[in-house]
Amino acid sequence: MEVSYIIETIIKIIVILTVFSALAGITTYFERKVLAFMQRRLGPTHVGPVGLLQVAADGIKLFTKEDIVPQNAVKPIFMIAPVIAAASAFIAMAAVPFLPEFTIPFTDYVVRPIVSDINVGVLFVMGVMATGMYAPLLAGMASNNKWSLLGAARTVIQILSFEVITGLSLIAPLMMVGSLSLIDINNYQDGFWLVVFQPVAFVMFMIAGYAETNRTPFDLLEHEAEIITGYATEYSGIRWGLFAIGEYANMFTVAFVTALVFLGGFNDLWFIPGGIAIILKVIAIIFFFMWVRAAWPHVRPDQIMWLCWKVLMPLALVNILITGLVIMAI
Repeated sequence: MEVSYIIETIIKIIVILTVFSALAGITTYFERKVLAFMQRRLGPTHVGPVGLLQVAADGIKLFTKEDIVPQNAVKPIFMIAPVIAAASAFIAMAAVPFLPEFTIPFTDYVVRPIVSDINVGVLFVMGVMATGMYAPLLAGMASNNKWSLLGAARTVIQILSFEVITGLSLIAPLMMVGSLSLIDINNYQDGFWLVVFQPVAFVMFMIAGYAETNRTPFDLLEHEAEIITGYATEYSGIRWGLFAIGEYANMFTVAFVTALVFLGGFNDLWFIPGGIAIILKVIAIIFFFMWVRAAWPHVRPDQIMWLCWKVLMPLALVNILITGLVIMAI
């Protein structure tokens, strides 16, 4: 039993790494198409039919492009930073249940699509995602470039600030469920969605998710219009690609956690089976990420900090207080 459990876990890890690495590339294609449609452009069209081979072309380019390390950079830290970005994004997925349990056809073997069902799953996911902050921070500091250093400083400001909002926005729904396990949270919503009772927490979590995944209008970490590409200024080739993979993997993690905590998870949705339901929810959230990017311009750094500490922070505390009073009254 122990050997079979280890083999199953290794297979799950390989599947997650393979699937979400591929999804990172595929999502870039669809994002470019969605942005082009919303902004009256065409997007990728020439590489393959409807530009479908653009993903392969970009992948080949990343793997074959010269990997430049600046002469005055702190080389070991400079080289390890992109690995931290990708690794933290994938490790966070270990406690996320992607689908409901299912039985392999023609066997009695039941598969649980989660690497490790720990009773503090939410804390684990949020904590590991937060460690991804060290990737752009170390990258910017090790590059020995003033623009990269500015990007690293902005990284610390933004991610640390919105980590507070992420945690506070989850406290109220967790108070209702009484568990930190994502599976327990999913099972609690059998027949209803927590977003109905926690709409404020849902909106705050989504805003914080945008900020933590470096998505427009909260892409303060790079902000090409002001500081070239921030912490990634000196990166090229596959090392730059690892930052991109980490960003898109974090998008999917945020999308799955949002679906599990607020949108009913993988419970059946009317006549739609739970496995298909959660995939549709995640696709809708990813599309919303793209929609916001197409619709909103960049936000100034001072505006981001004002929104975080003077709007979202008090709102989160009030939401927790009201939730606690309602629970006590019931």
